[in-house]
Amino acid sequence: MARADLSLAALSVITHAKDPGIGEILKTLSTALQGVTEAVSDPIVEFTAQGMGGNRRAAELRRNLVAVDLSFCKSYLVEEIRDEARTESRVQDILLVLETRGLDVPDEVRERVIGCDDPGLLRRWLTRAVTAPSAGEIFTEAPDDV
Repeated sequence: MARADLSLAALSVITHAKDPGIGEILKTLSTALQGVTEAVSDPIVEFTAQGMGGNRRAAELRRNLVAVDLSFCKSYLVEEIRDEARTESRVQDILLVLETRGLDVPDEVRERVIGCDDPGLLRRWLTRAVTAPSAGEIFTEAPDDV
């Protein structure tokens, strides 16, 4: 039914964005979009994402929509969502490495890592997290970094 009326399916996602069952609705929309041309799917995905708004919950839902499997989608918004997911993953990797190594991770370090959205910088910090003697030293420029 969702494939028969993609606009209605997208509106359903927007309308039920705060419902506990939103994951199933997103999965239904994603499944319905598979095999549909990019000319049709891109505007639907972008309309849905915009309709869900810019709050944190909506951002998580957009990532879930992509995670369900929108690999066939190539829109700028989908790529932006994928980049956000990669950045979030890198942030979590840095914190995991520091914590796994048994290093104390002060709130200011955690906040700085979480607040960073520069993939290159996060990559450098992740590399440093493997050997840094303390969590705060991941921010220190090494001679090789200059």
